[in-house]
Amino acid sequence: MHVPNLLIIDRIKTGTVIAGLKYYGQILFNILKMKISNSKNSSNKSNDKSDSQSTIDNFHLLYESNHKQTYDNTYWMGIRSMKCPLDLWIYQEILFKTRPDIIIETGTNEGGTSLYLANICDLMNNGEIITIDISSPKDKPEHERVHYIHGDATSVKTIEKIYQVIDKMNIKTDAKIMVILDDEHSEDHVFQEMEIYGKIVTPGNYLIVEDTSMGGHPVWPELDSGPMEAVERYMKINHNFEIDSNQEKFLLTFNPKGYLKKIK
Repeated sequence: MHVPNLLIIDRIKTGTVIAGLKYYGQILFNILKMKISNSKNSSNKSNDKSDSQSTIDNFHLLYESNHKQTYDNTYWMGIRSMKCPLDLWIYQEILFKTRPDIIIETGTNEGGTSLYLANICDLMNNGEIITIDISSPKDKPEHERVHYIHGDATSVKTIEKIYQVIDKMNIKTDAKIMVILDDEHSEDHVFQEMEIYGKIVTPGNYLIVEDTSMGGHPVWPELDSGPMEAVERYMKINHNFEIDSNQEKFLLTFNPKGYLKKIK
């Protein structure tokens, strides 16, 4: 759960400067607008919520407001992951059930989640992780199952690099593929990623759209729209996936409606 840094140098290298400025500019504008209007309750998009859902949302808001204590301070084997541990446990359950041969992750950040996924794959003795980010930070965790790609996750060049990495792997041609989306959180970018990577996910496996709780669901109302709206838009035109609400069994999740299982 985080808004990635602008990373202006990396955006220049990957040709994403305009998209980045537009994204962050809108967030800044909305923050100023909300402060001026003193809209303290704007994060609640619906007042018609059950008591249990209100409790969950309030805890989620508390978790977010204390992010320096919570997800900013969440580590896997000494590497920061910035995830909700409840979601990471769900990832482990999904990996064990579906046993994907390839996991594609957009949004490497510091690499903690990539390492976590690789360690779970170690325990299962199966799986390779391809992780993509527009930034190329130093001191990324090294693991034989983790393959780093520097680039814009939606560019043709990056997709070509993904298939080049897969071609070098000693993996069967009918490999099972899972995808986790967690880089820029604007609606259009996430929707574009879903259109691209939804075709790559194999039937029976998952396309996980992270941080659908942003955009006021219930956190980060500063975003007019985001991953949740991208999911809703995508599901209207795509019938190859179903939202698997069973993966939200721990109640608090950063990814409400974000666990999409490919059914055909």
